Amino acid sequence: MMRSKIAILGVLLLCNLGVFAQVLRKRTVTLMGSRFDITIVDKDSISAEANIDAVIAEVSRIEDLISDWRSYTQVSKVNQNAGITPVKVDKEVFELTERAIRLSELTGGAFDISFAAMDRIWKFDGSMTSMPSPEAIKKSVAKVGYKNIILNKKESTIFLKLKGMKIGFGALGEGYAADKCKAMMMAKGVPAGIINGSGDMNTWGKRPDGSNWNIGITDPKDTDRFFAIIPLDSGAVVTSGSYEKFVTFNGKRYAHIINPKTGYPATGLSSVTVFGPGAELANGLSTSIMVLGKQAGLRLLKRFPGMSAILVDDHGRYTSSPGLDISKYLVAQ
Repeated sequence: MMRSKIAILGVLLLCNLGVFAQVLRKRTVTLMGSRFDITIVDKDSISAEANIDAVIAEVSRIEDLISDWRSYTQVSKVNQNAGITPVKVDKEVFELTERAIRLSELTGGAFDISFAAMDRIWKFDGSMTSMPSPEAIKKSVAKVGYKNIILNKKESTIFLKLKGMKIGFGALGEGYAADKCKAMMMAKGVPAGIINGSGDMNTWGKRPDGSNWNIGITDPKDTDRFFAIIPLDSGAVVTSGSYEKFVTFNGKRYAHIINPKTGYPATGLSSVTVFGPGAELANGLSTSIMVLGKQAGLRLLKRFPGMSAILVDDHGRYTSSPGLDISKYLVAQ
């Protein structure tokens, strides 16, 4: 899934707060196959850099558990044994899978971690000249289906019933990593920061000058500008967007985010931004809402207290969920 360009605005390197001083340090690295921007506010540069190192180590640890393209990980072992035998995994991997399946159930399959087995028949690089046939689309999702994932809590095993099935956490894993690293930093007493895994972002505390972090949301109609800037002092924000990768056939726009139940691309929405306590859930919901569409997506969101969203349709019209007054944050054109 392509995440939209969520930007952190107004980053300061050093600011005095009365008699106290805090420094802000930021590092950009490649982890989980994606860009991670790690921002830490701490008492001094040495401590801040050490904490960035700790975040990188934690994300790398998680990647070595759940990556589906590294052959030695627990998730890869589950995939290699699809249709053969259950695989014992760590409690952490089991519980992450358990939560993903629960989200799959709540979304009616609009979200599905077995999407990793989907045939990549849709091309969004400009090479497609016609839609795939209905038969090819149906075949592309033949091995997708969370109901064929068998969990044994007592034994801590995962079994994929069908040969050729695969699970993959993708961007959900990046959100999980962001949440874990934030919790780790807060437990260490780090006053503020942002863990941003390719758009799966979780924040805490305030900037060194005492102000909130300002989060800019990209305008799907003009990706060089933000259509809204929202202050955030604690919590996660994730945007799923389709405005850079899509195809159009017979005047209808098809997003690169695929409905794992049907094999057809999502239509109707170009951007969904979800706010809440954690990036893992925000990621799962943003993807699901893109697939479900505006009305069904907003109904889904009602089942998750503490979560809110901004939806932008293919015509550039925006809608925000109850409790989020987007009009207060719009950027004048």
